[in-house]
Amino acid sequence: MNLSRQPPSAALVLQALLTQGPLTRAELGRRTGLSSGAVTKVSAPLVDDGWITELGPSGSRQPGRPATLMAVRPERAGFIGIKITSDELIGMLVDLTAAPLTTHRTPLRSRDVGTVVRAVARLVGTLSGRAGEGEGGSGPAVHSIGVTVSGDVDGPSGTVRYSPFLDWHGVRLAALVEEATGIPAVIDNDVRALTVAEQWFGAGVGLSSFALVTVGAGVGCGMSVHGRVVSGAFGVSGELGHLPVGGSDRVCTCGNTGCVEAVASTQAIVDQVREQTGDADLSLADAVRLARSGDTTARGVFTRAGRALGLGIASVANLIGPERVIISGEGVAAYDLFSDEIRRTFADQAFGAAARCELVVRPLPFETWARGGAAMAAHRVFAPLPARSAGAAGR
Repeated sequence: MNLSRQPPSAALVLQALLTQGPLTRAELGRRTGLSSGAVTKVSAPLVDDGWITELGPSGSRQPGRPATLMAVRPERAGFIGIKITSDELIGMLVDLTAAPLTTHRTPLRSRDVGTVVRAVARLVGTLSGRAGEGEGGSGPAVHSIGVTVSGDVDGPSGTVRYSPFLDWHGVRLAALVEEATGIPAVIDNDVRALTVAEQWFGAGVGLSSFALVTVGAGVGCGMSVHGRVVSGAFGVSGELGHLPVGGSDRVCTCGNTGCVEAVASTQAIVDQVREQTGDADLSLADAVRLARSGDTTARGVFTRAGRALGLGIASVANLIGPERVIISGEGVAAYDLFSDEIRRTFADQAFGAAARCELVVRPLPFETWARGGAAMAAHRVFAPLPARSAGAAGR
């Protein structure tokens, strides 16, 4: 059965079971807004093709015949998620419920597009081969691949428009990965994919609206509003790192000045401490050690970074009114150095009830980012993208 040809109601049922199941048919109706007859009609082909299954009586004490619980079949399909960084690939194989089955990392010797695509293909082969190593000797067949990259990514066309850390422009990555692996592939911005992961099985579960802010080599933001991760009309959304907050003439990776990322990314912090101490070899660990030892120059850099982040987070809260903002990324290892300034600035700038938004610090390893790519691929099973434009730019 081709899920993309099923009615939207089938997608609603499968999505509800993936994110909230197991559920009875009555519960499915309440959570999807479908009638009991519609739930039964769209469930039947999903059961016949093995996507969902009946588990048995729910145990609920309702008059009449006991209700039957329904759930997705995790082993029905496998998905591979891959996060591309500037020097490494992180991959994960998951089942239909996005439960991790195996992970693997591999270094990147070059950022050249062809080299990266070949490395992705080798990693996919490694992860696919491990699918059958578990108990019983077999695992789910790989249905599709979700690849995530930082920068301006157009998911519908499968194109990386611009990734500053890879120095890629107009790369038709989805098509290249499909050609190299023979497996359908989708791509997206890495922070949006991580937001999907947090929505499915992380700190965003059960929330109507939340935002995820990542601090690392760049500063990103994913937003889930009324249960939907925001992609933007042109594939650009949540670019908190390029929100102009002023107060600095530092040039950002995007070429502008005054951006949050130009002050608060990990590289920006290192560069500023280097400039002010005159130590050109200083590392991020050195900057953190200096600040924690009380060095006023280093502490000032982290304080300014905290203010820029606080302004950006307050702007997000004022715009979409999330219940929670999750702060993550490799930069949170030094969160103690700018947390007070983030919270102080946020409290000052958040308008009215937006200040009630909860700020949660949540360190997430890159494996979780890769899992987000796999969850994104699984999500596309029941929410497929439009056909790709043949005119997308290539490299």
